[in-house]
Amino acid sequence: MAQVQRMSRLMVKTLRDDPADAETLSHKLLVRAGYVRRNAAGIWTWLPLGKRVLENVTRVVREEMDAIGAQEVLLPALLPREPYEASGRWDEYGDLLFRLKDRKGGDYLLGPTHEEIFTQTVKDQCTSYKDLPVMLYQIQTKYRDEARPRSGILRGREFQMKDSYSFDTTDEGLAESYALHRAAYVKIFERLGLDHRIVSAVSGAMGGSASEEFLAPAAAGEDTFADCPNCDYAANTEAVTLALTPVDGSAHGPVEELDTPDTPTIETLAEHLGVPASATLKNLLVKVDGEIVAVGVPGHREVDLGKLGEHLAPATVELVTAEDFIGRPDLVRGYVGPQGLEKVRYLADPRVAPGTAWITGANKEGKHARNVVAGRDFEVDEYLDVVVVEDGDPCPKCGTGLKLDRAIEIGHIFQLGRKYADAFQLDVLGQNGKPVRVTMGSYGIGVSRAVAALAEQHADEQGLCWPAEVAPADVHVVAAGKAAQTELALDVAEQLGAAGLRVLVDDRAGVSPGVKFTDAELIGVPKILVAGRRTAEGVVELKDRRTGEREELPVAEAVARLSR
Repeated sequence: MAQVQRMSRLMVKTLRDDPADAETLSHKLLVRAGYVRRNAAGIWTWLPLGKRVLENVTRVVREEMDAIGAQEVLLPALLPREPYEASGRWDEYGDLLFRLKDRKGGDYLLGPTHEEIFTQTVKDQCTSYKDLPVMLYQIQTKYRDEARPRSGILRGREFQMKDSYSFDTTDEGLAESYALHRAAYVKIFERLGLDHRIVSAVSGAMGGSASEEFLAPAAAGEDTFADCPNCDYAANTEAVTLALTPVDGSAHGPVEELDTPDTPTIETLAEHLGVPASATLKNLLVKVDGEIVAVGVPGHREVDLGKLGEHLAPATVELVTAEDFIGRPDLVRGYVGPQGLEKVRYLADPRVAPGTAWITGANKEGKHARNVVAGRDFEVDEYLDVVVVEDGDPCPKCGTGLKLDRAIEIGHIFQLGRKYADAFQLDVLGQNGKPVRVTMGSYGIGVSRAVAALAEQHADEQGLCWPAEVAPADVHVVAAGKAAQTELALDVAEQLGAAGLRVLVDDRAGVSPGVKFTDAELIGVPKILVAGRRTAEGVVELKDRRTGEREELPVAEAVARLSR
């Protein structure tokens, strides 16, 4: 990249107004400032300024991965079906996979992640315990067929990602590789200038056990995380759990059937009986791989279907429909209760603990039952924490009320264990000459998503305010307009470039000073240097883009200060 880039020769077109379809701050500003342009839903072109920022993020990621001894490779994006069938993810990914056929009818996909292919690569290259441990990574384009791509580059169908994988012969080795990546991620996000939180997470389609997310708090975030103000607990809401705590239910009287006509919902039932919704038991019917299953939660809480799906993965979970009640006289729509359900598996949230008493359906039209006690009048087949987490829910670690916030997922690390090694029989010869099954870790960073997260966190009313590490230039030199000012601006830019700085200089002819100043604020380079009214005196104005602080300095002093 040239040290000095003239805007008169730069392909950049800034916009005064927000794009009509833009909802998030990053989407608005990255388009308006000329960093990206939309080609189709979820598909974006990185223009010269945007490509510089993307490459700067990539550089930081690469440097820190190299620093922990990871080796960079590049695997194909076009992948055969067979490895993903072997792992089960050809079906598990569902509609998210871009699937295609070649001219011979063979099935292929565009890679969403590469666990399978990395596993095959290591199986081919590593045969002895002496070849391990090894950590491999790539920075590559990934593809997911998002149903509703939105928020600009935050949720696209094509995106840049760093994915790395560790291969060890022992669980202790996996823990060490995981710790190395975790520490590297902290350094990466600190260098990038991203405010972030490390939270407990669920593994989802990736598989494995231990899992943590790196989240960047932002109003545009699609993830919700819970943070404890009293201790160090933090988790994605899908990973928040509540311990099962049985209570003494011996004081509750016998089950009492109640006449409750026209009360098929929790709201109508609570109003009819004059009780709070929290006294009722909600029984949601879902289909798990086609089998009807009941899920019990307190009446004032909602079932988190995403959370339920994670618990039951890889099974498919969907809500029942009116047709599912046909031929099922044991299921009375709007009046289902867990007592007496014989052909339905019953799952419940830990809040429906043994000994708790509820008002719930009596499995008869227009009838409910009072004093239905968990563990006495019905049994729970399995307890799963499935309610939507709310502000004030108890911290699983200390009991303090949790606080909820929105965030963008910028990284995710997993201790995969042997899921993929088992699928591909990845063994090496151990020290005793016998086969040893390899254990794996998987570690992802959304590189293009990190650019959007930075734009969300580093902006103001005027535009972007890039951290120095990722900015498209170190200094934005603006010539106010007259020939002498342009001459001085170009001279200063060359001096700064010779000093090793990356310089963007606005030498555009026929563009008003007001437009140039507005563009400088919008583009967001950390330092703005203006050749303006005191050009004849050899004095320029230095402005800090983030703080707005201004100072007039002689050219030599300005160059010296910026070159430190």
